[in-house]
Amino acid sequence: MSTTVLALLAFIPILVALVLMVGFRMGAMKAMPVAWLTCAIIALCAWDLPGNYIAALSIQGAISAVGVLIIVFGALLILHTLQYSGGMETIQYGMQGVSRDMRIQGIIIGYMFGAFIEGAAGFGTPAALAAPLLLSLGFPPMAAAVLCLVFNSFPVTYGAVGTPILVGFGASLKTVAEQAVAAGQLGSVDAFYKSIGETVTLMHGPMAIVVGIFMLGFITRFFGPSRSWKEGFACWKFCLFSAAAFLVPYLLLAWTVGPELPSLAGGLIGLGIIITGAKKGICMPKDVWTFGSHEKWDPSWTGNINFAGKTDFKPHMSQVMAWLPYVLIGLILVVTRVDKLGLKGWLNANGVLRFTDILGFPTVKENLSLLYLPGTIPFILVALLTIILHKMPGDKAAKAWKDTIVKMKAPTISLIASVALVKIFQGSGFNPATGASADSMPMTMALTMKAAVGAAWPMFASYVGGLGAFITGSNTVSDMLFGLFQWDLASQLNISKTVIVSAQAAGGAMGNMICIHNIVAVCTVVGLINREGDILKKTFWPFLIYGVVVGIIATILVAVGFKPF
Repeated sequence: MSTTVLALLAFIPILVALVLMVGFRMGAMKAMPVAWLTCAIIALCAWDLPGNYIAALSIQGAISAVGVLIIVFGALLILHTLQYSGGMETIQYGMQGVSRDMRIQGIIIGYMFGAFIEGAAGFGTPAALAAPLLLSLGFPPMAAAVLCLVFNSFPVTYGAVGTPILVGFGASLKTVAEQAVAAGQLGSVDAFYKSIGETVTLMHGPMAIVVGIFMLGFITRFFGPSRSWKEGFACWKFCLFSAAAFLVPYLLLAWTVGPELPSLAGGLIGLGIIITGAKKGICMPKDVWTFGSHEKWDPSWTGNINFAGKTDFKPHMSQVMAWLPYVLIGLILVVTRVDKLGLKGWLNANGVLRFTDILGFPTVKENLSLLYLPGTIPFILVALLTIILHKMPGDKAAKAWKDTIVKMKAPTISLIASVALVKIFQGSGFNPATGASADSMPMTMALTMKAAVGAAWPMFASYVGGLGAFITGSNTVSDMLFGLFQWDLASQLNISKTVIVSAQAAGGAMGNMICIHNIVAVCTVVGLINREGDILKKTFWPFLIYGVVVGIIATILVAVGFKPF
């Protein structure tokens, strides 16, 4: 069977998911099990994988999904705990003191706070934390979800303290890096990863400036009372101010230190700068914009969690105490993610559930690092501490836990099916019955795309990274899957390998906007369960535009012969 035919077959499970969720408006809870079954049948018939091997990969996916579900559970638990403690209303009161303009609130929470959380934690955490905050401030749930998913793009390459570059390319390109060091092209392997981190800033940087203005226009056009792009674009000065506050530390750290800190420091420093600036009226729009009365909202914007009915907030505690859970989350994430502080290694070595030789296959294994998962530490830990810090009565704490558990049914089914599908995709490159290796499902799609575009590859390389993130739900795993493929392809075309690999890294980041894992997670925390297709229809266009911009920059860098080493 030709690679092109195999690629078309590999695409069918994705197409099934898209048609069911977008075309038939079916929720992921129903659509993803159908897509998984389709994938299993194709793996069985076209890739000749043994049925018990497909079952083992699916079990591996279910185990892996538990880690994602713990993150979703923890994010929901924080939301409900703060809701019942009075902390959320206090935060709402305080944010209105910074600005009642919901465009400004969207930049502060969605753009800057989200970038900080991405830099510290990754794992799709930013949208799961930031979207409920926007919801609590009176954003329509659909607008909060879309905004946070799209903003969770340019920080992702440096997320979880550089994990996509250090771990993703560390798995796929370590040998290449060692060869470059041996040939005297680089002083160290770390310099290789740093060169990728430097180059990808040239692709993310322009989008970090543009995406704020574009997305504010997007939400005022599709969710505003006047349906006007102009109302969002009117905030362009504050968007540029915010982009500068983020990009200065982002760029400085990427080019002088490495890929570990750009998003984390850019988000944290930028957050302090723009909150101070907003209070002082720096670059603020003349008018105050809101989404208007929630009674006039389109019913499709809302779900089963709605804070918008109340706009006259009052404090139940000090702002410091209300924000303390989020401060603790940020601090604990930093302390537990920086290698040199020692806790990261200890958490990864303890509290680990190891599943090996699943159904007798040595290559099928999965670990759950329960203590290292951000859902456990800090989310659940901080939720428990909040009960004490906010002096919550036992009945209210119990309600927070009950509400969280009730809302976990739909994402549990969706994510288990989604991650099981991912594992079949990843494992399809090896047949244990024959011991033979072949091109996996994602690789056949990438190779077919390569054959179709040829020398124009720099324009399309980022979409392969986006495909990897869409399928796997991870920039890191996308880089693992396609890092060496991108490097070898650039070698064949005799163009800058670092530029193409960097486009892969940028694509894996922008793929976070459309990946099913993130969409299911954010739909859960804003009460839009079974509305994943509606979200995907809206985030697809920013994803497409982002890829065009990255492609143009990559093409220019290749044309001028850009080579960092």
